[in-house]
Amino acid sequence: MSYQSQITDLDKTITGQGAPWAAIDAESAARMRIQNRFPTGLDIARYTAKIMREDMAAYDADPANYTQSLGCWHGFIAQQKMISIKKHFGNTKRRYLYLSGWMVAALRSEFGPLPDQSMHEKTSVPALIGELYTFLKQADARELGGLFRDMDAARERGDQVEAKRIEVMIENHETHVVPIIADIDAGFGNAEATYLLAKKMIEAGACALQIENQVSDEKQCGHQDGKVTVPHEEFLQKIRAIRYAFLELGVDDGIIVARTDSLGAGLTKSIAYTTQEGDLGDQYNSYLDCEEVDPADIRNGDVFLSREGKLLRPKRLPSNLYQFRSGTGEDRCVLDCITSLQHGADLLWIETEKPHIGQIGGMVDRIREVIPNAKLVYNNSPSFNWTLSFRQQVFDAWEAEGKDVSAYDRAKLMSVDYDGTELADEADERIRTFQRDAAAKAGIFHHLITLPTYHTAALSTDNLAKRYFGEEGMLGYVKNVQREEIRQGIACVKHQNMAGSDIGDDHKEYFAGEAALKAGGKENTMNQFEAA
Repeated sequence: MSYQSQITDLDKTITGQGAPWAAIDAESAARMRIQNRFPTGLDIARYTAKIMREDMAAYDADPANYTQSLGCWHGFIAQQKMISIKKHFGNTKRRYLYLSGWMVAALRSEFGPLPDQSMHEKTSVPALIGELYTFLKQADARELGGLFRDMDAARERGDQVEAKRIEVMIENHETHVVPIIADIDAGFGNAEATYLLAKKMIEAGACALQIENQVSDEKQCGHQDGKVTVPHEEFLQKIRAIRYAFLELGVDDGIIVARTDSLGAGLTKSIAYTTQEGDLGDQYNSYLDCEEVDPADIRNGDVFLSREGKLLRPKRLPSNLYQFRSGTGEDRCVLDCITSLQHGADLLWIETEKPHIGQIGGMVDRIREVIPNAKLVYNNSPSFNWTLSFRQQVFDAWEAEGKDVSAYDRAKLMSVDYDGTELADEADERIRTFQRDAAAKAGIFHHLITLPTYHTAALSTDNLAKRYFGEEGMLGYVKNVQREEIRQGIACVKHQNMAGSDIGDDHKEYFAGEAALKAGGKENTMNQFEAA
Protein backbone atom coordinates (compact mmCIF):
# COMPACT_ATOMS: atom_id res chain seq x y z
CA MET A 1 0.00 0.00 0.00
CA SER A 2 1.41 3.41 -0.98
CA TYR A 3 2.01 6.21 1.50
CA GLN A 4 -0.99 8.20 0.27
CA SER A 5 -3.20 5.09 0.21
CA GLN A 6 -2.40 4.44 3.86
CA ILE A 7 -3.37 8.01 4.72
CA THR A 8 -6.63 7.69 2.77
CA ASP A 9 -7.42 4.35 4.43
CA LEU A 10 -6.84 5.70 7.93
CA ASP A 11 -8.73 8.90 7.16
CA LYS A 12 -11.82 6.81 6.37
CA THR A 13 -11.44 4.95 9.66
CA ILE A 14 -11.01 8.14 11.68
CA THR A 15 -13.81 10.01 9.92
CA GLY A 16 -16.12 7.06 10.47
CA GLN A 17 -15.74 7.45 14.22
CA GLY A 18 -17.04 11.02 14.13
CA ALA A 19 -16.26 13.87 16.52
CA PRO A 20 -14.57 11.80 19.28
CA TRP A 21 -11.74 11.00 16.89
CA ALA A 22 -11.56 14.43 15.26
CA ALA A 23 -8.20 15.27 16.83
CA ILE A 24 -6.52 12.20 15.31
CA ASP A 25 -4.49 13.03 12.21
CA ALA A 26 -4.55 10.39 9.48
CA GLU A 27 -1.08 11.17 8.14
CA SER A 28 0.48 10.98 11.61
CA ALA A 29 -1.21 7.64 12.22
CA ALA A 30 -0.02 6.41 8.81
CA ARG A 31 3.52 7.36 9.72
CA MET A 32 3.35 5.43 12.97
CA ARG A 33 1.96 2.40 11.13
CA ILE A 34 4.79 2.56 8.56
CA GLN A 35 7.34 2.85 11.36
CA ASN A 36 5.95 -0.35 12.88
CA ARG A 37 6.00 -2.59 9.83
CA PHE A 38 6.33 -5.77 11.90
CA PRO A 39 3.80 -5.76 14.77
CA THR A 40 4.75 -9.24 16.03
CA GLY A 41 7.69 -11.61 16.10
CA LEU A 42 5.79 -14.05 13.90
CA ASP A 43 5.49 -11.36 11.23
CA ILE A 44 9.27 -11.08 11.37
CA ALA A 45 9.84 -14.84 11.30
CA ARG A 46 7.66 -15.29 8.21
CA TYR A 47 9.26 -12.33 6.43
CA THR A 48 12.85 -13.38 7.18
CA ALA A 49 12.26 -17.09 6.46
CA LYS A 50 11.22 -16.12 2.94
CA ILE A 51 14.44 -14.12 2.57
CA MET A 52 16.57 -17.06 3.68
CA ARG A 53 14.81 -19.48 1.35
CA GLU A 54 15.38 -17.13 -1.58
CA ASP A 55 19.03 -16.73 -0.60
CA MET A 56 19.47 -20.51 -0.38
CA ALA A 57 18.09 -20.86 -3.91
CA ALA A 58 20.38 -18.08 -5.13
CA TYR A 59 23.37 -19.87 -3.61
CA ASP A 60 22.39 -23.13 -5.29
CA ALA A 61 22.43 -21.26 -8.58
CA ASP A 62 25.77 -19.56 -7.89
CA PRO A 63 27.98 -20.13 -4.79
CA ALA A 64 29.19 -16.53 -5.09
CA ASN A 65 25.84 -15.69 -3.48
CA TYR A 66 26.90 -16.86 -0.02
CA THR A 67 25.58 -15.09 3.07
CA GLN A 68 27.25 -13.69 6.20
CA SER A 69 26.48 -12.68 9.75
CA LEU A 70 28.07 -11.50 12.97
CA GLY A 71 27.09 -12.68 16.44
CA CYS A 72 25.31 -10.11 18.62
CA TRP A 73 24.74 -10.21 22.38
CA HIS A 74 22.76 -6.97 22.73
CA GLY A 75 20.12 -5.18 20.69
CA PHE A 76 22.26 -2.06 20.36
CA ILE A 77 25.10 -4.07 18.82
CA ALA A 78 22.70 -5.61 16.29
CA GLN A 79 21.21 -2.21 15.50
CA GLN A 80 24.56 -0.51 14.93
CA LYS A 81 25.73 -3.41 12.76
CA MET A 82 22.74 -3.11 10.42
CA ILE A 83 22.90 0.70 10.34
CA SER A 84 26.58 0.37 9.39
CA ILE A 85 25.83 -2.19 6.69
CA LYS A 86 23.18 0.05 5.11
CA LYS A 87 25.53 3.04 5.28
CA HIS A 88 28.51 1.29 3.69
CA PHE A 89 26.82 -1.11 1.26
CA GLY A 90 23.46 0.50 0.54
CA ASN A 91 21.39 -2.57 1.43
CA THR A 92 21.27 -5.55 3.78
CA LYS A 93 21.17 -8.22 1.08
CA ARG A 94 22.59 -11.60 2.19
CA ARG A 95 23.63 -10.19 5.58
CA TYR A 96 22.08 -11.67 8.71
CA LEU A 97 22.48 -11.76 12.48
CA TYR A 98 23.67 -14.69 14.55
CA LEU A 99 22.60 -15.29 18.13
CA SER A 100 25.23 -17.32 19.94
CA GLY A 101 24.37 -19.49 22.93
CA TRP A 102 27.97 -18.96 24.06
CA MET A 103 27.43 -15.21 24.31
CA VAL A 104 24.07 -15.60 26.03
CA ALA A 105 25.75 -17.79 28.65
CA ALA A 106 28.77 -15.52 29.04
CA LEU A 107 27.00 -12.15 28.97
CA ARG A 108 23.25 -12.40 29.50
CA SER A 109 22.67 -14.88 32.33
CA GLU A 110 21.41 -13.82 35.75
CA PHE A 111 23.98 -16.22 37.20
CA GLY A 112 26.76 -14.05 35.79
CA PRO A 113 29.37 -15.22 33.28
CA LEU A 114 28.95 -18.91 32.51
CA PRO A 115 30.71 -21.40 30.22
CA ASP A 116 28.88 -22.63 27.14
CA GLN A 117 27.23 -25.60 28.83
CA SER A 118 23.49 -24.77 28.67
CA MET A 119 23.46 -23.65 32.30
CA HIS A 120 21.93 -20.24 31.53
CA GLU A 121 18.20 -19.62 31.65
CA LYS A 122 16.58 -20.99 28.52
CA THR A 123 14.15 -18.06 28.47
CA SER A 124 17.09 -15.67 28.04
CA VAL A 125 17.48 -16.85 24.44
CA PRO A 126 14.01 -15.87 23.13
CA ALA A 127 14.25 -12.73 25.26
CA LEU A 128 17.43 -11.72 23.43
CA ILE A 129 15.84 -12.46 20.05
CA GLY A 130 13.01 -10.11 20.99
CA GLU A 131 15.51 -7.49 22.12
CA LEU A 132 17.50 -7.67 18.89
CA TYR A 133 14.39 -7.11 16.81
CA THR A 134 13.16 -4.32 19.08
CA PHE A 135 16.37 -2.42 18.35
CA LEU A 136 16.21 -3.18 14.62
CA LYS A 137 12.62 -1.94 14.44
CA GLN A 138 13.66 1.18 16.32
CA ALA A 139 16.35 1.76 13.68
CA ASP A 140 13.58 1.64 11.06
CA ALA A 141 11.46 4.10 13.01
CA ARG A 142 14.40 6.48 13.48
CA GLU A 143 15.40 6.42 9.80
CA LEU A 144 11.81 6.85 8.60
CA GLY A 145 11.29 9.62 11.13
CA GLY A 146 14.16 11.53 9.57
CA LEU A 147 12.57 11.11 6.13
CA PHE A 148 9.23 12.37 7.46
CA ARG A 149 10.94 15.46 8.85
CA ASP A 150 12.76 16.06 5.56
CA MET A 151 9.47 15.72 3.67
CA ASP A 152 7.76 18.20 5.97
CA ALA A 153 10.63 20.66 5.50
CA ALA A 154 10.37 20.31 1.71
CA ARG A 155 6.63 20.95 1.88
CA GLU A 156 7.19 24.05 4.01
CA ARG A 157 9.62 25.36 1.37
CA GLY A 158 7.04 24.67 -1.29
CA ASP A 159 9.37 22.17 -2.98
CA GLN A 160 6.82 19.56 -4.07
CA VAL A 161 9.30 17.75 -6.32
CA GLU A 162 11.63 17.11 -3.37
CA ALA A 163 8.69 16.17 -1.14
CA LYS A 164 7.54 13.60 -3.72
CA ARG A 165 11.07 12.24 -4.08
CA ILE A 166 11.24 11.65 -0.32
CA GLU A 167 7.80 10.06 -0.36
CA VAL A 168 9.10 7.52 -2.88
CA MET A 169 12.06 6.86 -0.59
CA ILE A 170 9.62 6.20 2.27
CA GLU A 171 7.61 3.76 0.16
CA ASN A 172 10.80 1.94 -0.91
CA HIS A 173 12.41 2.01 2.52
CA GLU A 174 14.56 -1.06 3.23
CA THR A 175 14.08 -2.38 6.71
CA HIS A 176 16.94 -3.11 9.11
CA VAL A 177 15.10 -6.33 10.04
CA VAL A 178 17.08 -9.31 8.71
CA PRO A 179 17.11 -13.05 9.41
CA ILE A 180 18.51 -14.30 12.71
CA ILE A 181 20.05 -17.73 12.98
CA ALA A 182 19.49 -18.53 16.64
CA ASP A 183 21.32 -21.10 18.76
CA ILE A 184 19.02 -23.45 20.68
CA ASP A 185 22.05 -25.44 21.96
CA ALA A 186 21.04 -29.11 22.34
CA GLY A 187 17.41 -28.19 23.00
CA PHE A 188 17.67 -27.67 26.78
CA GLY A 189 16.09 -31.05 27.54
CA ASN A 190 14.10 -33.70 25.74
CA ALA A 191 12.17 -33.29 22.49
CA GLU A 192 9.18 -31.72 24.26
CA ALA A 193 11.44 -29.17 25.96
CA THR A 194 13.02 -28.44 22.58
CA TYR A 195 9.59 -27.90 21.02
CA LEU A 196 8.48 -25.51 23.78
CA LEU A 197 11.65 -23.44 23.59
CA ALA A 198 11.57 -23.43 19.79
CA LYS A 199 8.06 -21.96 19.90
CA LYS A 200 9.23 -19.13 22.15
CA MET A 201 12.17 -18.39 19.88
CA ILE A 202 10.00 -18.39 16.75
CA GLU A 203 7.37 -16.19 18.42
CA ALA A 204 10.18 -13.74 19.22
CA GLY A 205 11.10 -13.60 15.51
CA ALA A 206 13.64 -16.34 14.79
CA CYS A 207 13.24 -17.90 11.34
CA ALA A 208 16.24 -20.25 11.65
CA LEU A 209 17.12 -22.43 14.62
CA GLN A 210 20.45 -24.21 15.01
CA ILE A 211 20.46 -27.38 17.12
CA GLU A 212 23.42 -29.64 17.92
CA ASN A 213 23.72 -33.38 18.44
CA GLN A 214 25.24 -33.24 21.89
CA VAL A 215 23.43 -34.45 25.01
CA SER A 216 21.57 -31.65 26.77
CA ASP A 217 22.89 -32.31 30.27
CA GLU A 218 26.51 -32.79 29.19
CA LYS A 219 26.59 -30.08 26.51
CA GLN A 220 29.96 -28.44 25.89
CA CYS A 221 31.21 -25.59 23.74
CA GLY A 222 32.05 -27.00 20.32
CA HIS A 223 35.68 -25.89 20.73
CA GLN A 224 36.26 -27.50 24.10
CA ASP A 225 36.93 -31.06 25.14
CA GLY A 226 34.47 -33.47 26.74
CA LYS A 227 31.75 -33.36 24.07
CA VAL A 228 29.19 -36.18 24.19
CA THR A 229 26.89 -36.95 21.24
CA VAL A 230 23.55 -38.74 21.13
CA PRO A 231 22.30 -41.51 18.80
CA HIS A 232 20.69 -40.23 15.64
CA GLU A 233 17.11 -41.06 16.56
CA GLU A 234 17.27 -38.91 19.69
CA PHE A 235 18.58 -35.99 17.63
CA LEU A 236 15.98 -36.51 14.91
CA GLN A 237 13.19 -36.31 17.47
CA LYS A 238 14.36 -32.78 18.29
CA ILE A 239 14.57 -31.84 14.60
CA ARG A 240 10.99 -33.02 14.17
CA ALA A 241 9.94 -31.10 17.30
CA ILE A 242 11.32 -27.87 15.81
CA ARG A 243 9.56 -28.49 12.51
CA TYR A 244 6.27 -29.01 14.33
CA ALA A 245 6.83 -25.73 16.18
CA PHE A 246 7.40 -23.85 12.91
CA LEU A 247 4.30 -25.38 11.31
CA GLU A 248 2.09 -24.81 14.35
CA LEU A 249 2.96 -21.11 14.29
CA GLY A 250 2.46 -20.74 10.56
CA VAL A 251 6.13 -20.24 9.68
CA ASP A 252 6.06 -22.90 6.98
CA ASP A 253 9.41 -21.80 5.53
CA GLY A 254 11.26 -22.00 8.85
CA ILE A 255 14.85 -23.21 8.60
CA ILE A 256 16.48 -25.90 10.75
CA VAL A 257 20.27 -25.96 10.96
CA ALA A 258 21.51 -29.38 12.13
CA ARG A 259 24.89 -29.13 13.79
CA THR A 260 27.22 -32.06 14.31
CA ASP A 261 29.94 -31.94 16.94
CA SER A 262 31.11 -35.46 16.11
CA LEU A 263 34.46 -34.36 14.69
CA GLY A 264 35.67 -33.42 18.16
CA ALA A 265 33.36 -35.60 20.24
CA GLY A 266 34.84 -38.91 21.30
CA LEU A 267 32.06 -39.97 23.67
CA THR A 268 28.42 -41.01 23.67
CA LYS A 269 26.04 -41.44 26.56
CA SER A 270 23.94 -44.15 24.94
CA ILE A 271 24.29 -47.21 22.81
CA ALA A 272 21.85 -46.76 19.94
CA TYR A 273 18.78 -48.94 19.64
CA THR A 274 19.08 -51.32 16.69
CA THR A 275 16.90 -54.09 15.28
CA GLN A 276 18.89 -55.26 12.30
CA GLU A 277 22.35 -55.13 10.90
CA GLY A 278 23.08 -51.96 8.92
CA ASP A 279 20.22 -49.85 10.30
CA LEU A 280 20.91 -46.37 11.66
CA GLY A 281 21.42 -47.54 15.22
CA ASP A 282 23.80 -50.25 14.09
CA GLN A 283 25.79 -47.72 12.07
CA TYR A 284 26.12 -45.44 15.12
CA ASN A 285 27.24 -48.36 17.31
CA SER A 286 29.75 -49.51 14.69
CA TYR A 287 31.99 -46.58 15.64
CA LEU A 288 32.18 -47.57 19.32
CA ASP A 289 35.55 -48.61 20.67
CA CYS A 290 34.98 -52.31 21.43
CA GLU A 291 37.00 -55.37 22.31
CA GLU A 292 36.06 -58.92 21.51
CA VAL A 293 35.45 -61.01 24.62
CA ASP A 294 35.13 -64.67 25.45
CA PRO A 295 31.73 -65.51 26.99
CA ALA A 296 33.66 -67.09 29.82
CA ASP A 297 35.26 -63.74 30.54
CA ILE A 298 32.03 -61.87 31.30
CA ARG A 299 32.34 -59.56 34.31
CA ASN A 300 29.68 -58.14 36.58
CA GLY A 301 28.12 -54.97 35.10
CA ASP A 302 29.46 -55.54 31.58
CA VAL A 303 27.49 -54.35 28.55
CA PHE A 304 27.86 -56.27 25.32
CA LEU A 305 27.15 -55.91 21.62
CA SER A 306 26.74 -58.77 19.20
CA ARG A 307 28.11 -58.24 15.69
CA GLU A 308 28.80 -60.84 13.00
CA GLY A 309 28.66 -63.63 15.54
CA LYS A 310 31.15 -61.92 17.83
CA LEU A 311 30.58 -60.75 21.40
CA LEU A 312 31.94 -57.23 21.81
CA ARG A 313 32.43 -55.16 24.95
CA PRO A 314 32.17 -51.37 24.31
CA LYS A 315 34.72 -49.33 26.24
CA ARG A 316 32.81 -47.72 29.11
CA LEU A 317 34.41 -45.02 31.23
CA PRO A 318 33.91 -44.40 34.97
CA SER A 319 31.60 -41.53 33.93
CA ASN A 320 29.32 -44.22 32.43
CA LEU A 321 30.00 -42.80 28.97
CA TYR A 322 31.02 -44.92 25.99
CA GLN A 323 34.05 -44.13 23.86
CA PHE A 324 34.24 -43.97 20.07
CA ARG A 325 37.21 -45.34 18.16
CA SER A 326 39.90 -42.79 17.46
CA GLY A 327 39.90 -41.45 13.90
CA THR A 328 36.19 -41.99 13.23
CA GLY A 329 35.16 -38.33 13.64
CA GLU A 330 34.91 -37.43 9.96
CA ASP A 331 32.95 -40.58 9.12
CA ARG A 332 30.53 -39.86 11.95
CA CYS A 333 30.16 -36.24 10.79
CA VAL A 334 29.27 -37.36 7.27
CA LEU A 335 26.70 -39.86 8.57
CA ASP A 336 25.24 -37.23 10.92
CA CYS A 337 24.85 -34.72 8.09
CA ILE A 338 23.29 -37.12 5.59
CA THR A 339 20.89 -38.45 8.24
CA SER A 340 19.84 -34.95 9.35
CA LEU A 341 19.08 -33.79 5.80
CA GLN A 342 17.19 -36.99 5.06
CA HIS A 343 14.98 -36.38 8.11
CA GLY A 344 13.99 -32.74 7.84
CA ALA A 345 16.95 -30.44 8.41
CA ASP A 346 17.60 -27.68 5.84
CA LEU A 347 21.20 -26.69 6.48
CA LEU A 348 24.23 -28.30 8.11
CA TRP A 349 26.80 -27.07 10.59
CA ILE A 350 30.04 -29.02 11.01
CA GLU A 351 32.03 -27.78 14.00
CA THR A 352 35.72 -28.08 13.17
CA GLU A 353 38.94 -27.53 15.09
CA LYS A 354 40.50 -25.30 12.43
CA PRO A 355 39.44 -23.31 9.33
CA HIS A 356 40.71 -25.61 6.59
CA ILE A 357 38.88 -25.63 3.25
CA GLY A 358 40.32 -29.00 2.27
CA GLN A 359 39.05 -30.68 5.42
CA ILE A 360 35.57 -29.15 5.19
CA GLY A 361 35.30 -29.67 1.45
CA GLY A 362 36.31 -33.32 1.74
CA MET A 363 33.39 -34.01 4.08
CA VAL A 364 30.96 -31.98 1.99
CA ASP A 365 31.93 -33.89 -1.17
CA ARG A 366 31.02 -37.13 0.58
CA ILE A 367 27.71 -35.71 1.82
CA ARG A 368 26.84 -34.42 -1.65
CA GLU A 369 27.27 -37.87 -3.13
CA VAL A 370 23.99 -38.60 -1.35
CA ILE A 371 22.44 -35.10 -0.98
CA PRO A 372 23.61 -33.05 -4.00
CA ASN A 373 22.38 -29.68 -2.73
CA ALA A 374 23.72 -30.01 0.83
CA LYS A 375 24.72 -26.61 2.22
CA LEU A 376 26.59 -25.56 5.34
CA VAL A 377 26.48 -22.84 7.93
CA TYR A 378 30.08 -22.41 9.09
CA ASN A 379 31.49 -20.93 12.26
CA ASN A 380 34.45 -18.67 11.43
CA SER A 381 35.30 -18.98 15.08
CA PRO A 382 37.43 -16.67 17.23
CA SER A 383 38.45 -19.91 18.96
CA PHE A 384 40.71 -20.50 15.95
CA ASN A 385 44.11 -18.82 15.85
CA TRP A 386 43.57 -17.68 12.27
CA THR A 387 47.00 -16.12 11.85
CA LEU A 388 48.92 -19.18 13.05
CA SER A 389 46.65 -21.67 11.26
CA PHE A 390 46.92 -20.03 7.86
CA ARG A 391 50.63 -19.34 8.14
CA GLN A 392 51.11 -23.04 8.91
CA GLN A 393 48.89 -23.99 5.98
CA VAL A 394 51.02 -21.88 3.65
CA PHE A 395 54.22 -23.32 5.18
CA ASP A 396 52.97 -26.86 4.63
CA ALA A 397 51.87 -26.11 1.06
CA TRP A 398 55.22 -24.55 0.21
CA GLU A 399 57.11 -27.44 1.77
CA ALA A 400 55.02 -29.94 -0.22
CA GLU A 401 55.82 -28.00 -3.40
CA GLY A 402 59.55 -28.18 -2.65
CA LYS A 403 59.86 -24.47 -1.91
CA ASP A 404 62.60 -23.38 0.49
CA VAL A 405 61.03 -22.72 3.92
CA SER A 406 64.29 -22.68 5.91
CA ALA A 407 63.75 -19.02 6.82
CA TYR A 408 60.67 -19.91 8.86
CA ASP A 409 60.14 -21.79 12.13
CA ARG A 410 56.75 -23.51 11.76
CA ALA A 411 56.17 -23.61 15.51
CA LYS A 412 56.74 -19.85 15.88
CA LEU A 413 54.93 -18.49 12.83
CA MET A 414 52.64 -16.37 15.02
CA SER A 415 55.63 -14.17 15.86
CA VAL A 416 55.53 -10.53 14.83
CA ASP A 417 58.94 -11.14 13.31
CA TYR A 418 57.20 -12.82 10.38
CA ASP A 419 54.79 -9.94 9.72
CA GLY A 420 55.32 -8.54 6.24
CA THR A 421 57.09 -11.64 4.95
CA GLU A 422 56.03 -13.37 1.75
CA LEU A 423 54.59 -16.25 3.77
CA ALA A 424 52.59 -13.95 6.05
CA ASP A 425 51.24 -11.98 3.11
CA GLU A 426 50.05 -15.13 1.34
CA ALA A 427 48.44 -16.36 4.56
CA ASP A 428 46.59 -13.06 4.96
CA GLU A 429 45.36 -13.28 1.39
CA ARG A 430 44.02 -16.77 2.07
CA ILE A 431 42.24 -15.44 5.16
CA ARG A 432 40.78 -12.57 3.12
CA THR A 433 39.37 -14.93 0.50
CA PHE A 434 38.50 -17.78 2.87
CA GLN A 435 34.75 -17.18 2.86
CA ARG A 436 34.53 -16.78 -0.91
CA ASP A 437 36.74 -19.80 -1.54
CA ALA A 438 34.95 -21.98 1.02
CA ALA A 439 31.57 -21.05 -0.45
CA ALA A 440 32.74 -22.24 -3.86
CA LYS A 441 34.79 -25.27 -2.81
CA ALA A 442 33.24 -26.49 0.45
CA GLY A 443 29.50 -25.89 0.11
CA ILE A 444 29.31 -23.13 2.70
CA PHE A 445 26.14 -21.09 2.21
CA HIS A 446 26.44 -19.00 5.35
CA HIS A 447 29.56 -17.71 7.07
CA LEU A 448 29.26 -16.36 10.59
CA ILE A 449 31.53 -15.25 13.41
CA THR A 450 30.03 -16.31 16.71
CA LEU A 451 31.73 -13.92 19.14
CA PRO A 452 33.08 -10.91 17.21
CA THR A 453 31.42 -8.18 19.25
CA TYR A 454 32.52 -9.85 22.49
CA HIS A 455 36.11 -9.39 21.36
CA THR A 456 35.68 -5.92 19.82
CA ALA A 457 34.08 -4.68 23.05
CA ALA A 458 37.02 -6.03 25.05
CA LEU A 459 39.63 -4.54 22.71
CA SER A 460 38.04 -1.10 22.37
CA THR A 461 37.40 -0.85 26.11
CA ASP A 462 41.02 -1.78 26.87
CA ASN A 463 42.28 0.91 24.49
CA LEU A 464 39.95 3.54 25.95
CA ALA A 465 40.82 2.71 29.56
CA LYS A 466 44.56 2.76 28.81
CA ARG A 467 44.33 6.22 27.27
CA TYR A 468 41.69 7.85 29.47
CA PHE A 469 43.17 6.75 32.79
CA GLY A 470 46.69 7.42 31.51
CA GLU A 471 48.43 10.58 30.35
CA GLU A 472 45.90 11.41 27.60
CA GLY A 473 42.99 11.93 29.99
CA MET A 474 39.92 13.31 28.22
CA LEU A 475 41.85 13.47 24.95
CA GLY A 476 41.93 9.68 25.06
CA TYR A 477 38.15 9.73 24.57
CA VAL A 478 37.80 12.77 22.33
CA LYS A 479 40.58 11.93 19.87
CA ASN A 480 39.99 8.21 19.55
CA VAL A 481 36.23 7.98 19.99
CA GLN A 482 34.17 11.13 19.49
CA ARG A 483 36.32 12.73 16.82
CA GLU A 484 36.34 9.49 14.86
CA GLU A 485 32.55 9.12 15.25
CA ILE A 486 32.09 12.56 13.73
CA ARG A 487 34.55 12.07 10.91
CA GLN A 488 33.35 8.55 10.01
CA GLY A 489 29.70 9.52 10.16
CA ILE A 490 28.79 7.18 13.02
CA ALA A 491 25.12 7.88 13.70
CA CYS A 492 25.27 7.34 17.45
CA VAL A 493 27.47 10.41 17.93
CA LYS A 494 23.98 11.93 18.32
CA HIS A 495 23.21 9.50 21.09
CA GLN A 496 19.96 11.21 22.15
CA ASN A 497 18.60 10.78 18.65
CA MET A 498 19.77 7.16 18.55
CA ALA A 499 17.99 6.44 21.83
CA GLY A 500 14.71 7.67 20.34
CA SER A 501 14.45 11.27 21.51
CA ASP A 502 13.34 12.62 18.11
CA ILE A 503 10.84 9.78 17.69
CA GLY A 504 9.42 10.74 21.07
CA ASP A 505 9.21 14.40 20.00
CA ASP A 506 7.23 13.40 16.92
CA HIS A 507 4.79 11.45 19.08
CA LYS A 508 4.43 14.34 21.53
CA GLU A 509 3.47 16.58 18.63
CA TYR A 510 0.95 14.00 17.36
CA PHE A 511 -0.57 13.62 20.81
CA ALA A 512 -0.42 17.19 22.15
CA GLY A 513 -0.04 19.48 19.12
CA GLU A 514 1.23 22.93 20.06
CA ALA A 515 1.20 21.97 23.73
CA ALA A 516 3.97 19.41 23.18
CA LEU A 517 7.05 19.88 25.36
CA LYS A 518 9.76 18.66 23.01
CA ALA A 519 13.38 17.82 23.83
CA GLY A 520 14.89 18.70 20.48
CA GLY A 521 14.84 22.47 20.82
CA LYS A 522 17.69 24.96 20.43
CA GLU A 523 19.11 24.21 23.88
CA ASN A 524 19.66 20.53 23.07
CA THR A 525 23.42 19.93 23.03
CA MET A 526 23.01 17.39 20.24
CA ASN A 527 22.70 20.42 17.96
CA GLN A 528 26.49 20.73 18.29
CA PHE A 529 26.71 17.71 15.99
CA GLU A 530 24.30 18.97 13.34
CA ALA A 531 27.09 19.44 10.82
CA ALA A 532 28.18 15.85 11.49
